Amino acid sequence: MSFAEQANNIFRQVIQDYHLADNVDTPIANPYPERTIEHDLYLKNWIDTVQWHLEDIIRDPEIDPVAALALKRRIDRSNQERTDLVELIDSYFLTLYRDVEAQPAATINTESPAWAVDRLSILALKIYHMRVEVERTDAAPDHVARCQAKLDVLLTQQEDLSAAIDQLLGDIAAGRKYMKVYKQMKMYNDTDTNPVLYKGK
Repeated sequence: MSFAEQANNIFRQVIQDYHLADNVDTPIANPYPERTIEHDLYLKNWIDTVQWHLEDIIRDPEIDPVAALALKRRIDRSNQERTDLVELIDSYFLTLYRDVEAQPAATINTESPAWAVDRLSILALKIYHMRVEVERTDAAPDHVARCQAKLDVLLTQQEDLSAAIDQLLGDIAAGRKYMKVYKQMKMYNDTDTNPVLYKGK
């Protein structure tokens, strides 16, 4: 099984597990051992899935402003957790390929493997929720048709991105590509770099 196929299977499992209760406060029950890539992939998509639904909730036009602010802060924390986990997954790949000697003509990719996996995780959520729209029995036929067309595109995109990820990993393993990971230096969460935060100290 290729890495992308493994990731897609885990993402589907997560989304199914989440929707058993379909509640953003449901505790995660990660079935994979800690310090394994499977565990990290499950956790990554769980964070993405919960955040997907938080983003839905905060767009309720009737939401209480105080509740909306608390929700916005929760989404901010979730975004930071998501970024931290992407970097952890990249550390896995750096360790996996640390002994590979890059060929003289090796090139760097536009994004790291884990950021591509991040896009694959979000894509799994788009596919799930677009399929829900396609299967709605209370929706107009033109709505269903539009959503089916979008679902077809998303499924093709999933195939293409999965193939691209596997190709990238194969190129890294063969020394045709090399990894160079930059930490996400987000300034707005840092009390030393966000003027609103450090001026209030």
